[in-house]
Amino acid sequence: MKPKFETVELLSPNGEVVELKVVKRGLAQVRPEPIDRHKPAWLRATLPTGARYQALKQTVEELRLHTVCQEALCPNVGECWTHGTLTVMILGDICTRACKFCAVHTGNPKGLVDLEEPLRVAEAIARLGIRYVVLTSVDRDDLPDGGAAQFAATIRAIKEKAPGVLVEALTPDFQGDLKAVETVLDASPEVYAQNLETVRRLTPKVRDPRAGYEQTLRVLAHAKRYRPGVLTKSSLMLGLGETEEEILEAMRDLRAAGVDILTLGQYLRPTPAHLPVERYVPPEDFKRYEAWGYGLGFREVFSGPLVRSSYRADRVFLEATAHPGPKMGP
Repeated sequence: MKPKFETVELLSPNGEVVELKVVKRGLAQVRPEPIDRHKPAWLRATLPTGARYQALKQTVEELRLHTVCQEALCPNVGECWTHGTLTVMILGDICTRACKFCAVHTGNPKGLVDLEEPLRVAEAIARLGIRYVVLTSVDRDDLPDGGAAQFAATIRAIKEKAPGVLVEALTPDFQGDLKAVETVLDASPEVYAQNLETVRRLTPKVRDPRAGYEQTLRVLAHAKRYRPGVLTKSSLMLGLGETEEEILEAMRDLRAAGVDILTLGQYLRPTPAHLPVERYVPPEDFKRYEAWGYGLGFREVFSGPLVRSSYRADRVFLEATAHPGPKMGP
């Protein structure tokens, strides 16, 4: 039976209206899975449980917050929430882009922004006693600044309501608008992150056409130039058909852009409407790629099958700041 879909109109980079047929959490197309559907033993996540997890879940619901943990069907929600680590997604749960790996719903938010959201997010962080928060968002190409002002307002609200909390801003690429990048950085996050996601060759296949390999590198390079004291961070998903030579090229490009922290994880297909997994990368390969990263001069590399860009971000930050310069080995 074909999935039910709706038609969404979005603006292309040149201002033309593009129609997309979408289903909940994906594009309306069925893609065959080319490898065995049974995931290997190393891809086992912790089941959501425990008092800490329940407290976070209740607070998120009460304050009407969105989290990547839930919206993107992250496999680590049990472990991260049990440890009290939270990745908050601001600016709603409808993304204006349609990347072929992401489970967040695509649509047109029509410029709507909840001006009370920064205070609600800050209240949640203060109430739960969280010391490190990852702040991210859907892409909001319907807004003139891509949502940068909302990022800045939320960071400032968190720091005012919960002094001492460390904030990682995992932002969209703002269509390459460097003034928007500066707006976020002026709010003084400790980490500025923008995900490269995949290798150069696969970028058109994996990411929305409004994203871009070079565009992400420009954003990250500008962030480091504008605020050299802020750690910069990016992430790659593996298992989409990339070669090892391409992985190494992407890592070199990120270092050339001044990126301090790199995470590498296994791509997992969230629904049948998304890109299939081409390969399950074994843990020993992730360990090898980690050594490559340290050899290239990253201050911290977090590499493993279930690693995500915001997975155990507090630990990654602390380990990165413990090393004033590039770390030469794992």
